[in-house]
Amino acid sequence: MKKKTIRDIEMKDKRVLVRVDFNVPVADGKVTDDTRIEAALPTLKYILEQKPRSLILMSHLGRPKGERKPEFSLKPVVPVLQDHLGTEARFVDDCIGEKVEKAIEDLPQGGVILLENTRFHGGETKNNPEMSKQLAALGDVYVNDAFGSAHRAHASTTGVADHLPAVAGFLMEKELDFLVNAVESPERPFIAIMGGAKISDKIEVIQTLLQKVDRLLIGGGMANTFFKAQGTDVGESLVEDEVLDTARDLMEAAEGKIILPREVVIADAFDNNAKAMSIPSDENVPSGWRILDIGAGAIHAFQQELESARTIIWNGPMGVFEMPNFAKGTIQLAMTLAELTEKGTKTIIGGGDSAAAVQQAGVADKMTHISTGGGASLELLEGKQLPGVAALNDKA
Repeated sequence: MKKKTIRDIEMKDKRVLVRVDFNVPVADGKVTDDTRIEAALPTLKYILEQKPRSLILMSHLGRPKGERKPEFSLKPVVPVLQDHLGTEARFVDDCIGEKVEKAIEDLPQGGVILLENTRFHGGETKNNPEMSKQLAALGDVYVNDAFGSAHRAHASTTGVADHLPAVAGFLMEKELDFLVNAVESPERPFIAIMGGAKISDKIEVIQTLLQKVDRLLIGGGMANTFFKAQGTDVGESLVEDEVLDTARDLMEAAEGKIILPREVVIADAFDNNAKAMSIPSDENVPSGWRILDIGAGAIHAFQQELESARTIIWNGPMGVFEMPNFAKGTIQLAMTLAELTEKGTKTIIGGGDSAAAVQQAGVADKMTHISTGGGASLELLEGKQLPGVAALNDKA
């Protein structure tokens, strides 16, 4: 960790402005999953222990696109935050301006306040310099603990760091340590598992990982494009015809490192109750049918590959895991990783759908690390510099 963290800065009697990732699901005015709020607690509790003048939290929620939309308000987060912190947390219905400045000034010593959604202002996603200045005016010290937004150059993630001492929170530090160390100095054998719908948004990740891993297991919809590139008719399966040549090139460059599912589950409709059966992956899919999961033979083969692994990174489901009848491959893989973790394998789940899958399988607490940032995790695995990290102060 080459960036300064909250351990490296004085916070006593300071207004500490923290970018958190409270982009949580909300239904009927209530938070339905508080995982991201819980992930921020070590940082927030540490800051409060340092006796700051105030703790000011800012985040985005959803994509209101610069408009004030009630369904994207952060207000429902307040009661959940209070319960976790064990102290009062106030709310102000904006994130910049005189009203916000006064609300912060009126806080008691050591008070906590959550600002309204930063994306209610168009200047947030444009990294507007004026908005950055207005946000910075609210604090004396800036802490970025929102790894899930670190790949975005926004006013609250990078712009504000131009005006204040800027350091990483514990969650940011933890994410970088796990993901960077896993790729740069893994304990071997090192195996990556890639799934999800498309190859196109993961080409650079695959290219980078092929230089690092011992094996790369590929499932989910993206495997269909590899199957078609090898000459198999995949029927109505999701496939990216525009990257078939890329898929062939990747297979050639991999020199045997890429392992595709040997068996797939196909269905006669994109429906949980569709008629389904398993076939070998090199067998043509009948007309009108599509691949929706990996089959038992593929699961078994993947388990054999994983058995000796010492480091595993997983990003993306193995099938349409939102449908129970086509979630078996994903759930079984999650269970396998949980068992391997207990035996000493380092298992890192790359956020997004993979994180949801291990939660769904009931084994989230058995993984070594679950990333809070899907897009940020992918860009880090690609070897890209994250703007939200680059903006932080370097250690001497």
